[in-house]
Amino acid sequence: MSAIVLSSLSRSYGARRGIEDVDLEVPEGSLFGFLGPNGAGKTTTIRVMLGFLRPSRGSARLLGLDAWRETRRIKAEVGYLPGDLRLYPWLNGRDALRIFGAVRGRDLGPRGAELAEALDLDLGVKTRSMSRGMRQKLGIILALAHDPRLLILDEPTSGLDPLVQEQLRDRLRRLASSGRTVFFSSHALGEVESLCDRVAMVRAGRIVAAGTLEELRRRTGSEVTIRWREPGLASGLEPPPFLRIERRDGATWRGSLEGPVESFIAWLSGRPVADLTITRPDLEAVFRRYYEGERAGA
Repeated sequence: MSAIVLSSLSRSYGARRGIEDVDLEVPEGSLFGFLGPNGAGKTTTIRVMLGFLRPSRGSARLLGLDAWRETRRIKAEVGYLPGDLRLYPWLNGRDALRIFGAVRGRDLGPRGAELAEALDLDLGVKTRSMSRGMRQKLGIILALAHDPRLLILDEPTSGLDPLVQEQLRDRLRRLASSGRTVFFSSHALGEVESLCDRVAMVRAGRIVAAGTLEELRRRTGSEVTIRWREPGLASGLEPPPFLRIERRDGATWRGSLEGPVESFIAWLSGRPVADLTITRPDLEAVFRRYYEGERAGA
């Protein structure tokens, strides 16, 4: 069963589009990265699929449950960290765990204390006296304390120091290996690449690419750098149709290979090549290709 299924999910704000025709499936037990710059539609998608906002059209199912008709059952099984976490200033961590536990019908104290010790957070401090990083730690604890089947995190490492970020990533990997599902919304490409096995990219409220990292790399093609022996010779050459040149700098071409390597090598044969590099793209290169390609065609 898929942990999340979104079908033609759309939400508009008057004349302004929030998200449009979002189709997405997140397999159970996956670490799923939801990528896009600020304002792309990540948070709106999350709020709609959690039932905080009503869609203009479309449907959302979480853990097999309808996001609006069965919202109470969903919230019992889902942990959520919003990107704009807000807590009453008079609350301390123990108060927050007690209130969240009462809402969920569970005693979150012992599990919350264990998580607070792991994250080095004093639960006695009131939120008005907490730093941004401390409040983020408390939000993570509140999202994890009831041992949810599905964890939805919106920019979860914002405000955390690098050691705590890595500790959180390790914990998320363990959760996924135990069968839990993690939906990780972020604009930090390197972080998503190091953590997630599947990703979706959103731009202007639409999904522009989705799949495993390997699938997206394969679709994107290889990164190519050619250094010619003489700049004058390079200027007179035209690349083959399967080689997309993105930058020419004197005797150096940089671009992407969108066809078989064998055809590329055959085309290079006999031409004045001084040096050649062919590499698989990292997530930043994949994102740039999909995102800028969509923008260029808009």
